[in-house]
Amino acid sequence: MLKITKFGGSSVSDAEHFRKVKAIVESDPARRYVVVSAVGKPTRDSDKITDLLYLVDAHRTYHVDATDLLATIEGRFAAIADELGLSFPVHEEFAALRDELKDVSAEYLISRGEWFTAQLMAEFLGRPFVDAADVVVFHHDGTLNMEVTCERVRKLVEQEETFVFPGFYGATVDGRIKLMERGGGDITGAILAQAIEADLYENWTDVSGFLAADPSIVDHPRSIRRITFAEMRELSYMGASVLHEDAIFPVREASIPIQIKNTNDPDAVGTLIRETATDDGDEHLITGVTGMRGYLSVYVSKNRLSSERGILARTLAIFDRYGINIEHVPTGIDSFCVVCRADEVGGAIYSLVSDIKEEVAADEVRVTEGLALISVVSRNMGRRSGTAGRIFSALGEAGINISMISQSSQEITIILGVAEKDFEDAIRVIYDKMVRDEMVGVSAAPKGE
Repeated sequence: MLKITKFGGSSVSDAEHFRKVKAIVESDPARRYVVVSAVGKPTRDSDKITDLLYLVDAHRTYHVDATDLLATIEGRFAAIADELGLSFPVHEEFAALRDELKDVSAEYLISRGEWFTAQLMAEFLGRPFVDAADVVVFHHDGTLNMEVTCERVRKLVEQEETFVFPGFYGATVDGRIKLMERGGGDITGAILAQAIEADLYENWTDVSGFLAADPSIVDHPRSIRRITFAEMRELSYMGASVLHEDAIFPVREASIPIQIKNTNDPDAVGTLIRETATDDGDEHLITGVTGMRGYLSVYVSKNRLSSERGILARTLAIFDRYGINIEHVPTGIDSFCVVCRADEVGGAIYSLVSDIKEEVAADEVRVTEGLALISVVSRNMGRRSGTAGRIFSALGEAGINISMISQSSQEITIILGVAEKDFEDAIRVIYDKMVRDEMVGVSAAPKGE
C-alpha cells in the first residue's frame, strides 16, 4: 500500500506536534510521502504563521515597520528547531528574507510559512525536502496545470523513494510563486495522491474525522466512520468543513479514498471517505445534520403559471443579472420560491423584486428574510421509507415551522428552511429524533436483532 500523508497546521504547531508526526509517519512504511501546512497555533491565543505572514505583507503595503512581526515568526520556527536539535539555519534564512522583503511578491512571502515548516520537518524525519515550486505548475491565468504537474510528480517519485513536501503553493511556468486558496495544503495532498496513484490519501488534523452535527449545537455528536464523496460534498457545502472542498476532486477522479485522522489521537478510527460506503452492518440512517443561517427567499406566484412557458427561466435570469447565486428553487403548480444568500442580495432587494414583478407579470412577489437552511444528509434515505415524515413530525411536535422543503435529485439530502431563531433548536430536534433515538434503539436491542 502507498499513502500520501498530509498534516495540517494544527498538527505541526510546535515541537511536541512534530514528535507526534514523526511517530505517526514511522509507524507505517506506506507513509512515504508527507505534505505539511505552515505551523499553526500552539495555543488558542496565539496566531497561525500564515496569518502573521499576511499581516507582514499588509505592513509592507502600507509602509509600516514589520520588524517585530518577522521576529515573532522567526522565533516560532527557531524554537521548534532548537527544541528538536535541528541544524537548519533558521536565523540565516530569515536574515535573507528580510533583505529581500521589499522585492518579493506577496505570494512568495506568504508561501514561506509552508517552506520553513517543510524544511524543518524534512530534517526531523530524515527525508529529502522537495520544493512545491519545482513540481506544482500553474498556467499564467492561475489555474492548475495538472498534466505537467503529474508528469513532474511521477519523475520525482522515480528519483526519490520518500520526501517532505510543502502544501499551499506552486509556481507558474516562468517560476513565479502562486498560492492556492486558504486550506490549499489539502489540495496539494490530493494532487500528489492522484499523480502517484496512491492507495489512500490520509489527512491528519486536530479532530477525529467528521461529526454527525456541530458540537457547539449538539452535545457529544457521534463521529461518522464512513461517508461517500457525494455526502461529504453536501455536508461541506452547508458548513460542516473538515477538508477543503477542492481537495475532493483529484482523488475522487482517481477513485482514491480519503482518511481523516487525528494527530492527537492516532488510534481513533477517523472518517473514511470513498465513492461508495459498503454496509458492514453498522450503517446509520442519517449520516449528518448541518446548516447555515443568512438566507432569504423570494416567493413568486402567478395564476395559471404552470401553463405559461419561460416564467421560471426569466426570473432566474433576473437573479443572474444581479450577480446573485441561487441555492434552491422549490416549485408548486402556480408558484415557486428562489432561495439565495441574503448578503449577496444586499440593498438590491427592492429593485430585484420590482424587476420580477415587471418582467414576469407576477401576481405576487414576497420576500422572507431571516431564513436558515438545514441539510439532512443520508445515503440510505432513498431506500428507507418514512424518513422525511419522521423529520417533519419531530419538528412539528417541537413547534418549529418549516417554510421550505427541497430534496436533492440523488435522494441523499433533504433541505429544510426554518426561521433563524429556530435554527439551533431544529438541528437538535432532528439529531435527537433521527440519530440519538436510533443509537439508543440499537444499543437496547437484544442480541440477534
